[in-house]
Amino acid sequence: MNVVRPAEQGPKAMRVAIVHEWLEHYAGSERVVEQLLILFPQAELFAIVDFMPTAERAMLGGRAVHTTFIQKLPFARGHFRNYLGLMPLAVEQLDLAGFDLVISSNHACAKGVITGPDQIHICYVHSPMRYAWDMQAAYLRQGGMQRGVRGLYARWLLHRLRNWDVRSAAGVDVFVANSSYIARRIRKVYRREAVVVYPPVDTQRFDATDHPRKDYAVISRLVPYKRVDLVVEAFLRMPGKVLHVAGDGPERERIAALAGNAPNIVLHGRITDTEVLHLMQQARAFVFGAEEDFGIAMVEAQACGTPLIVLGRGGARDIVREDGESGGPTGVFFNHQSCDAIMAAVAEFESMEARITPQACRANAQRFSQPAFRQSMLRVVEQAMHDLRPFGVEASCDA
Repeated sequence: MNVVRPAEQGPKAMRVAIVHEWLEHYAGSERVVEQLLILFPQAELFAIVDFMPTAERAMLGGRAVHTTFIQKLPFARGHFRNYLGLMPLAVEQLDLAGFDLVISSNHACAKGVITGPDQIHICYVHSPMRYAWDMQAAYLRQGGMQRGVRGLYARWLLHRLRNWDVRSAAGVDVFVANSSYIARRIRKVYRREAVVVYPPVDTQRFDATDHPRKDYAVISRLVPYKRVDLVVEAFLRMPGKVLHVAGDGPERERIAALAGNAPNIVLHGRITDTEVLHLMQQARAFVFGAEEDFGIAMVEAQACGTPLIVLGRGGARDIVREDGESGGPTGVFFNHQSCDAIMAAVAEFESMEARITPQACRANAQRFSQPAFRQSMLRVVEQAMHDLRPFGVEASCDA
């Protein structure tokens, strides 16, 4: 697919560099990089480290990845995050001379690349460094670093990272946020405005069915901040309603103990992509209790025609359409992380369930499709090239 046709700039075409933090697994931020590489097939790819398994490298399209000196440091393959303190230095050593456009994919240090006055730097922000800013206390608590020498070192390091993070923001020409929530965080941390471009979701992989829907579902990594425990507790107090829990993680044993032998709590553990699809298609509603930067699983549920009962904070506010909005409602919010709030939201959902149609949910999901992402990013690039360069870029998108 010939997605982009860059204009000739003198003797050569526009050169594009895409900078990602680290390549370890094919996950949410890598899906953004994958679509950027489709949008700009001539782009070169840079990363602090590249340890992505062979089975997951198809997204790279056979490209070589330019990495930093951290790639070769001792034990980097399994423990590169331990070199967090060196990452600002490492990313500043990437040689991007000669590129006309630099797009960084940032949730830690990628935006710190050094560019010149004739280069345009667009930064797609998955989130500002959570552990260095408003989630520092939780990060230190979960890592057991509230006190002692390790805690003192961690606080010193995070202080230095905050200073660098703010300073390096000055090198970005255009900030792009993956949700309105992240745009507010960018404004708070960097005092900069951001364009919102929702991350790409493979909505074509999901579809709605006519299968009867009778039970509720939560599909998530079982880690503390996802608050799956809270959803389970709420349904333990509603024994007439069945909740399916799918996922794995360090909280699995605690959640299993919490569920006990309750007949209305069905624990599936880790399930395949096909099983995820079937569970979402058959769910009466998808229940989620965490505050997310965006929330890809919520969009995937909507693509299956499944309504949402979710915490009304973070990226969920961009996803769910409430009663009275154009296109019809696609779910309900609860505004507090409590069992009572979840139970009240379930009751509200059941009172208006007939007004939430699978067709409305699926149509809503298309706002977050891969083609929609590419079209939105192309508009951002075109606008930046028009505003910031003495010449423009001629491009088209078939998405």
